Amino acid sequence: MPDTRISELVRMWIDGWVVSRGSSDPIDEPWGWTIDVGQSKHVARHVLPEPSEADVRKIVAATSAPGTWLKLFAEDQAVLPWVGPDWRLDRAGFLMTSHLAPERPEVPAGYTLTSWTRGGVARVLVRTRAGHFAARGQIARTGAHVVVDQVETAAEHRRKGLGGLVMRTLQSTAYEAGARTGLLVGTPEGRALYSSLGWTAHSPMASLWYEPSDAAR
Repeated sequence: MPDTRISELVRMWIDGWVVSRGSSDPIDEPWGWTIDVGQSKHVARHVLPEPSEADVRKIVAATSAPGTWLKLFAEDQAVLPWVGPDWRLDRAGFLMTSHLAPERPEVPAGYTLTSWTRGGVARVLVRTRAGHFAARGQIARTGAHVVVDQVETAAEHRRKGLGGLVMRTLQSTAYEAGARTGLLVGTPEGRALYSSLGWTAHSPMASLWYEPSDAAR
C-alpha cells in the first residue's frame, strides 16, 4: 500500500479503533477527525493523518480541557515545535498493515489460551497454568479489515513467544471471519514483533496529550 494512501489507512484504523474502545463515531473535520473517548485522562482525541503547522496550532489554541489528545501522523520532532509546554509527548507510534492469512499457532508449554468475541470485538487471553495473566490482545472488525488493539505481554513473560501467539491467533480469527487486511498502531517495542510477522510500517505517529500546569487551569 503506497504512502499516498495514509489518510485512507488512518480512517480504516479509526473505524476499528472506535469499535474496540467503545468510543463515539468519528466527527469529520477539515484536517481529519475528532473522537469522544469519555475517560477522565482521555476525554477526546483529534486525529490528523497529514498534519500541518497551521491546523495543529489552531487546535492547540482552542484546547482548554485536560485529557485532550493529538494523534499526528508525523515524526515527533516535526510536530513538537507546533505545541506549547503544556502538551506532553507519549511514546511514538507506527501505523502498520498486514495481509491476513490463517495460522494455527502452538501454545507454549506452561500456558493456556482463551478467546472470545463480544460486541464485535474478539479477544485473546494467555495465562499461566496457575491462572496468572501473561498476555492479551484484541481485534475489532469493520468490513474486510480488522484493527489490532491493546496487545500486551506481562514483563515477566516476555521473550517466550507469547506476543507472537496472541498476534497469530488474532490474525487467524480475523481471517476466518472474512477479513483480509489488518491495521494497527504499534509502539517502538512492538514494531519489531509485528515486522517479524510480516506487518509493514507506513507512517510514524506522534501522540501528545494536554496537561496544563496548575497555574494555567
